[in-house]
Amino acid sequence: MSKLRTDVTIDSLRERQRGRLPDLLGFRATALEEGVLRAELDVRDDLLAPNGFLHAATVIGLADTACGYACLAHLPPGAKSFTTIELKSNFLGTALEGTITAVATGVHLGRSTQVWDATVSGPDGKTIALFRCTQMVLY
Repeated sequence: MSKLRTDVTIDSLRERQRGRLPDLLGFRATALEEGVLRAELDVRDDLLAPNGFLHAATVIGLADTACGYACLAHLPPGAKSFTTIELKSNFLGTALEGTITAVATGVHLGRSTQVWDATVSGPDGKTIALFRCTQMVLY
């Protein structure tokens, strides 16, 4: 199992995303520990779909970024990066305002692949999405 890297911090992740999609979405990593990354995102009008509900891509952006940052923080020794090779999401609800949160949890942290799950919750704490991705570790 990969160990949490000491060179990846909340601050380094914030700097890494500056001017990129996670920054545009308003993604905020809030906690990083062994096997887990927590994050949040404020729901804004420009993140809603034309039907007025939270856009699925916003939820996936939160979950995928949380899992990706967690993967980066848990790369094995000698690994340079990673790339997503599969992702899936099940939507169970939505949010129209407030802050949504994601908890990314490592399921498999191997030398060639990693599998991460994220649970996305609405402001009321109810689960609005379940997300899973597989990352290929790049050397």
